[in-house]
Amino acid sequence: MQQLLQIFILTPFVAFLISLLLPSKNERAISFIAIASIGIHLLGLILFLAYWLVHKFPTLDIKHLTLFQTADIEIFIDFYFDKIGAVYSLVGSIIALIVTIFSKTYLHREEGYKRFFVTLLFFFTGYNIVIFSGNFETFFVGWEMVGITSFLLIAFYRDRYLPVKNAMKVVSVYRFGDICLILAMWMSHHLWSENITFLELNDLSLVTAHLQEHYWFGVFVSVMIVIAAAAKSAQLPFSSWLPRAMEGPTTSTAIFYGALSVHLGVFLLIRTYPYWETIMSVKVLIVSIGLSTSLIATLIGRVQSTVKTQIAYSSIAQIGLIFIEVALGFHTLALLHFAGNAFLRTYQLLVSPSVLSYLVHDMFFTFKSIELVPSNRFKNSIYVLSIKEWNLDSLLHQILWKPFKWIGNRFSFFSKKTIAVLLMAGFLTGLFCYFYQEVVHPEVIDFLPFLYSFIALVLILKAFAERGDALNGWFAIVSSQLFIALSIALLNENFEHNHILIYLSGSVVSAVVGYACLKRIKDIDNNIDLNQFHGYIYEQPRVALVFLIACLGLIGLPFTPTFIGIDLLFSHIHKREEVMIIFTALSFLFLEIAVLRIYARIFLGQHKKAFHPIAFKSS
Repeated sequence: MQQLLQIFILTPFVAFLISLLLPSKNERAISFIAIASIGIHLLGLILFLAYWLVHKFPTLDIKHLTLFQTADIEIFIDFYFDKIGAVYSLVGSIIALIVTIFSKTYLHREEGYKRFFVTLLFFFTGYNIVIFSGNFETFFVGWEMVGITSFLLIAFYRDRYLPVKNAMKVVSVYRFGDICLILAMWMSHHLWSENITFLELNDLSLVTAHLQEHYWFGVFVSVMIVIAAAAKSAQLPFSSWLPRAMEGPTTSTAIFYGALSVHLGVFLLIRTYPYWETIMSVKVLIVSIGLSTSLIATLIGRVQSTVKTQIAYSSIAQIGLIFIEVALGFHTLALLHFAGNAFLRTYQLLVSPSVLSYLVHDMFFTFKSIELVPSNRFKNSIYVLSIKEWNLDSLLHQILWKPFKWIGNRFSFFSKKTIAVLLMAGFLTGLFCYFYQEVVHPEVIDFLPFLYSFIALVLILKAFAERGDALNGWFAIVSSQLFIALSIALLNENFEHNHILIYLSGSVVSAVVGYACLKRIKDIDNNIDLNQFHGYIYEQPRVALVFLIACLGLIGLPFTPTFIGIDLLFSHIHKREEVMIIFTALSFLFLEIAVLRIYARIFLGQHKKAFHPIAFKSS
């Protein structure tokens, strides 16, 4: 029975590969492949669930594929299935089929028809990997796939300013959650000395003994999981990204931000519940996040003027309640609540355009006068705060992103020549110290890893804040990867050469391909500054596609060896080396944002040449 689990991942993935080969104008074939594959997925899942229930719903676990193995670490793909996976997979498959059938007509003659269905199938593959994952590594593969498809579908109307800008906002919050999950995996590796599976986490005696010995490290892992879940499910203080994600097509909004993707944070909490159920402080934290989110999101949703924003905040409020249910141990109720909320929001979002067209002739506006009298001050303050969405968007920007952008601007004097000199001098020195450690003073060896990780972070922040030539930003990003690899190689004497090669094999190829694409665009008009959107996807769609693949390879998406390399790099940072893990985590946090920012600025948005059609700013 365990062997059948992989079928539910391969079905949408094979359909995704077939769709890539179909011509863009053949709408009938494109939609048929998507609908047929998801329909087969749902039918097979129903038959599997019936067989599973007849056999008294056993917990299934299978170690599917080993990606990398040494004496100290093993990275493998593991599939797992229980009642939580059953509910999420069934609800996901039904909603995906409904949305796909609806999209067949809704997106008829849309320019990005094929692009939508291809991205949707890739998302559904990632969603199933998350649901059927048996360990954190497998979970993270699907988690990353869901994140990148979110970016692509929010920016679906790529000739408009707001969809592209909001796609970057959403992917920034997603990336923050990704890094928290990476940190949870990093600490978990050190505490368990193995790649722990979700099946092993259900062993209460094993987890209890582990937490008694490493209580505060267990709290750290749990808090990182909670932050990652809150970011993915748009809980406070990350709630503002969900309404911004509504810039994509209504159908992708329904399946992503009404039904499936936004509930993956809940899934993460339920799946890891055995780990943190005995840590009262973590349960209090989850209840506090859920309660405060439900209250504030309800207040915001009641005064919004757009139907999609109202639905978004209503969904956020319900997910906050589900967070509370999970923390209190009411998992069956939480699963029922998830299914009800997912189906309701899907329905509301799919019919929202029709509702607006029905009521457009009967619209009326109610103006509320705010009287500054003592009895109404509190009520009026709440009303104004809710209208402004409690300034969550600007607050997140001020606290999370602006300080690092300020730091990056302080190093704007770094030109390509400066970075090249720094790279040659510093990197060659580091290589010498790495290969001839016996002739170098031990204190120098101890100091260099922190210096190089700091240099890598500075280069990433410079690229993150870059407003000039895109090649400067790209060169800074690539240089930072070399310094990250060298810093960790010097940090751990057990670091093997092939670990660096695994990490750099994907990064270097992607870096060269990306540089060639940017150079190609610069040769056209000698202007690829990052202070505006250029929209070159109109004139150079193939170059844009190749550059996007290079970007995904550079940031370590699952189809590259860099993905395994990142896991290896983090595993060599000891749990007591706080400064090193902070620098490295921040570097990988801003790496994806800086890379995708270059892609968005150069290839997306309204084309800067006036003879191209000018789109509306918002969808």
